[in-house]
Amino acid sequence: MGILQELVKDIPVPKMAKVKVKFDDKMIDDLGHALNEKLQQVHIQKKVQPGMEIAIAVGSRGLDRLVELTAVTVQFLKELGAKPFIVPSMGSHGGATAEGQTEVLAHLGVTEESVGCEIRSSMEVVKIGELPNGLPVYVDKFATKADGIVVINRVKPHTAFRGPVESGIMKMISIGLGKQKGAEACHQLGFKYMAENVPAMAQMIMEKQPVLFGVATVENAFDKVAIVEVLTPEEINEKEASLQIKAKELLPKLFFEQLEVLVIDQIGKNISGDGMDPNITGRYPTPYAYGGPDVNKMVVLDLTPQTEGNANGVGTADFTTQRLVDKMDLEATYANGLTSTVVAPTKIATTLPNDRETIQAAIKTSNILDFKNVKMVRIKNTLELSEIEVSEALLEYVAKHPNMEQSSDLFDFPFDEKGNLF
Repeated sequence: MGILQELVKDIPVPKMAKVKVKFDDKMIDDLGHALNEKLQQVHIQKKVQPGMEIAIAVGSRGLDRLVELTAVTVQFLKELGAKPFIVPSMGSHGGATAEGQTEVLAHLGVTEESVGCEIRSSMEVVKIGELPNGLPVYVDKFATKADGIVVINRVKPHTAFRGPVESGIMKMISIGLGKQKGAEACHQLGFKYMAENVPAMAQMIMEKQPVLFGVATVENAFDKVAIVEVLTPEEINEKEASLQIKAKELLPKLFFEQLEVLVIDQIGKNISGDGMDPNITGRYPTPYAYGGPDVNKMVVLDLTPQTEGNANGVGTADFTTQRLVDKMDLEATYANGLTSTVVAPTKIATTLPNDRETIQAAIKTSNILDFKNVKMVRIKNTLELSEIEVSEALLEYVAKHPNMEQSSDLFDFPFDEKGNLF
């Protein structure tokens, strides 16, 4: 037995109970009909003239029913006599290559066949100006040649900064359409100034390029579209901030103000760009965002298969397992930090041989007198929060909370002979 095992061997792991968590699950059932109603508004129709070539910016990961949103928009433009085409709009994703970005779209289900129009992919951009602080503003080459630009994106809280406008239509215009160069420019001065630079870049693009409208969605706690809006550039300026407020209200959450230990089974890029959503964990990659529980020690146990070794976010945790580290693709992980300029999440957390010792290490360092009374929560990932596990010390709080209900008796963590959970 090594020194690490000696230090944690007597740390008790608490009994846990399953807890069901209730969130607002209202959603739009017939999304195509709802979007069509918004598109058919007279002031939107007047933006489109027969024969116009219109670039549709598509590319954010994880949007609910992205293919349907895109196909309905394409059909609307075609019915008005326009000639729409898709422009991959995802900053530097897809390896920052034209082919890679087309592949990312295909992975999202967006192909020429599925949405009914051509895809024009290039990493070439046109510089259209500079902000007063000297940051260059870029736009995709194909989009600058179009007669009109349409943007599709979800409005949601960002994971690294706070402002009236965070992730949404303006970010898609400034960073997505800017491709790798635009993403690099917007990140150049760091997240401290992102709340200023994102809308400023978007505003310049909307003034100098023919942006017609944006299709904006807000999703509920189960990642289903709850709101869809079609906004002109003037309306984007007026309304995106209010959609951001609504998105924060609908965000799933852990209904605890303080936790001594948070255990997360899996992180990955398919869960969040940060591996795990900081808006859920309360652990942010920069000091410019806030919200969520105050967590003393955080544990991540494994990577999702879909993340393909990209462990961005593991450095936000305090402890991890050798199993996760063995699966890491360091090049893919470190590329995240080099692009975003935020490198703390790509560091490797303190690593223990198995799940039991990793959890014991977190409990040992959680700065409490009685380890048996540790306030601990275990979740599968930050997307799936409708059922969680909590330690015995939290059950009295759960019983009084209107959004939580205990759904099992207390049980011991099911460790196998190697000390891993199964």
